[in-house]
Amino acid sequence: MAAQKIDSRRMGEMSEGKLLMTMAVPMILSMMVQALYNVVDSIYVARVSEDCLSALSLAFPAQNIMIGLATGTGVGVSTLVSRALGRRDTAEACRVTGTAIFLCFCCWLLVALFGIFGAKAFIHSQTNVRSISRFAESYLQIVTIGSLFVYLEVCVERLLQSTGLTKLSMWTQMIGAVTNIILDPFFIFGWCGLPAMGTAGAAIATVIGQAVGSAVGFLFHVRLNRELPVKLKDIRPYRSIIRNIYRIGFPSILMMCIGSLTNYLMNIILGAFTSTAVAVYGVYFKIQSFFFMPVFGINNGLIPIIGYNYGARKKERIYRTIRFGILYASCFMLLGFFAFQFLPKLLLGVFTPSEAMLAIGVKALRRISPSFLFAGFCIIAGSTCQALDRSLYSLLVSILRQVVGLIPAAWLLSMTGDVNMVWWSFPIAEIISLAASLFFLRSALNGMERTFASDQ
Repeated sequence: MAAQKIDSRRMGEMSEGKLLMTMAVPMILSMMVQALYNVVDSIYVARVSEDCLSALSLAFPAQNIMIGLATGTGVGVSTLVSRALGRRDTAEACRVTGTAIFLCFCCWLLVALFGIFGAKAFIHSQTNVRSISRFAESYLQIVTIGSLFVYLEVCVERLLQSTGLTKLSMWTQMIGAVTNIILDPFFIFGWCGLPAMGTAGAAIATVIGQAVGSAVGFLFHVRLNRELPVKLKDIRPYRSIIRNIYRIGFPSILMMCIGSLTNYLMNIILGAFTSTAVAVYGVYFKIQSFFFMPVFGINNGLIPIIGYNYGARKKERIYRTIRFGILYASCFMLLGFFAFQFLPKLLLGVFTPSEAMLAIGVKALRRISPSFLFAGFCIIAGSTCQALDRSLYSLLVSILRQVVGLIPAAWLLSMTGDVNMVWWSFPIAEIISLAASLFFLRSALNGMERTFASDQ
């Protein structure tokens, strides 16, 4: 079966370091392309004005929830499809596929209604600067109303992944992202006779890129994913399947929502000083993705390796995989730390910054970057807990880091009246995350040891 394409002998015998990179590299490449198109969007928009750049930062929390709903639903879908195929229950796998497509339209309708009726209020709750809010509203309304393609693209990517066609999933992401990158200047600046639309143009290019990605992914699925034929009779709501999809995917959705709430509150805290600080915060998120995305790729490669060897009761391979994961993740994070410490002007320079933005941004990148020294370990610890069936631990760490650590620290530091003090909240939050990650990782590994001991 296609779902069994991963060689079990390789999973159980290949050198852990080599195996981890073999599994992670395709995911890293696709994630890096995603990071690139997010950055290119902001680079182009920054050339229009700093207000446009701030507008993207204000729209990001809502956009992130939209994507979180897609990815969380996708996690549940791919898990149920893989399980059904593992049982050789093709009929059930097809029902899950049909339900997934039905849910794409439900999610789109929900998000589109928010875009039409709630986008304006959402943006105005973060700023009263009319020029910024106008740019943010138009951007958010377009990406939410056109969000059907996000849900369809993520859906077909997960269906391809669930049957082992990970390279096709990667190409789906890359083709959509490259399309967006190519179209951005045409719609933002008005190339080839098109009207110059600024942030609205960036949103249109994003939606078209997602539409192309979903079309390519659907073509791959219909032509090559023969185990999961799309049947019209299966495109309907199966209650038990929907319940199971969100039972599995809800933690992922909740984590993204927590992240969005954090971004929303940080925008308000920083906006109380100046809109330039909000723009810097948005730029930081774009730049840091180049260092975090490879770690998330390692994270995604590490989970199936640990899961396989947990099932095979190969304890030493699990420990070695964790050590390699921490080593590789820490290397990427160390690169990010040095880049933020020694090249902040160069990194900010690609976003056409004003003198005020440079003055705030240089201090921001340097003060945030110590958090990178702990982040790699925390991410790998969280994925290890997930692989050992302790997903709740990852959720608790995320809550502690963002809700208990970052936002209270940022608010208290903002009381000093100096916006540059707020950036220290990131290292403070990461230290809290480190302590929690150490505790939960040890608990998960102790649980594994007890399970293995009881099997003997």
